[in-house]
Amino acid sequence: MSESPTKINLLGLSPTKLEDFFEQMGEKRFRATQVLKWLHQQGASSFDEMTNISKALRARLAEMAEIREPEILLDKVSKDGTRKWVIRMDGGSAIEMVLIPDGDRRTLCVSSQVGCSLDCSFCSTGKQGFNRNLSTAEIIAQLRVAIRAYGPFDPSERRVSNVVLMGMGEPLMNFDNVVDATQLMMDDNAYGLSKRRVTLSTAGVVPALDRLREVSDVSLAISLHAPNNALRNELVPINKRYPIEELIAACNRYLEGLNDKRVITVEYTLIEGVNDQPEHARELVKVLRQVPCKLNLIPFNPFPNSDYRRPSEGAIQCFKDIMLKASIITTVRRTRGDDVDAACGQLVGQVEDRTRRSQKYIPVVQEEPVHGKSQRL
Repeated sequence: MSESPTKINLLGLSPTKLEDFFEQMGEKRFRATQVLKWLHQQGASSFDEMTNISKALRARLAEMAEIREPEILLDKVSKDGTRKWVIRMDGGSAIEMVLIPDGDRRTLCVSSQVGCSLDCSFCSTGKQGFNRNLSTAEIIAQLRVAIRAYGPFDPSERRVSNVVLMGMGEPLMNFDNVVDATQLMMDDNAYGLSKRRVTLSTAGVVPALDRLREVSDVSLAISLHAPNNALRNELVPINKRYPIEELIAACNRYLEGLNDKRVITVEYTLIEGVNDQPEHARELVKVLRQVPCKLNLIPFNPFPNSDYRRPSEGAIQCFKDIMLKASIITTVRRTRGDDVDAACGQLVGQVEDRTRRSQKYIPVVQEEPVHGKSQRL
């Protein structure tokens, strides 16, 4: 996706902003609905395809705006059907996105940042450092790429049934662009996904979470990963600023604003000998009883230069049994796409790290090919 500073990429305009765009052109606001459908339901790549818009207006649009998608560097399918893309963004860095099929359900895991501004100890993405936030256009383009990968756009066919903002980055650290992208995902004139099928996952940026409940009703997941503040401070450093008690309180406030029966999805990565013991499970029960939720246990997925290990199946089952006995809905996420490094916590992309954080984790002398290119590991 090369930069075009003089033209606005219409993929990045929310429904309201697209209405404002046409109004500033001196056009009626209903033009936004027409263009939304062409962009996000028909998958139009040029203004010439928009046949219910006059040639004169199409010519004006071509002068002022563009429809610009990123370059696909890699499109690889796992043996279990999981599909991973590596996509080049403005500035040369690349992000990764993953589509996970499960029967009639196709869940797309999209990225919101190039790298990640946080540094969770069990996540490969965080070790790559951070470059920048993705624009709304770059976030929504990931959905377009996934849909187009299975053939020409067809509004009658739901090729992506669910979207989770659980890829590279912390979504609430890219607040405005993420909110605009989720609005497009849920708008009936765009992708028309149910608010129950668009999930934003956060490590716990509490002030932004309170802002979110004022402007959105997406489903919410929290990356908890520890049952107490001392351990979570080590695993999820942002906990030092917004501890568990504040995060749980913010989750309850968010649910109150939804005014429906949805619950929070709690993500908990199980790491052998770190947070997977029965005492951790019993402590977690006390935390989760404070908020309507369901628990998603994620066995740790290994990545280079990590000392963490995946728990045994017995330890995973024991942890799950304790939670179920406490009447907390609990599932274990099956590892998908690990043969193409597409499992949870394995997305790394190709990040030009502005933070230099990656230098703490990456040995200078070792190089291995990644996605057909050389990247230090």
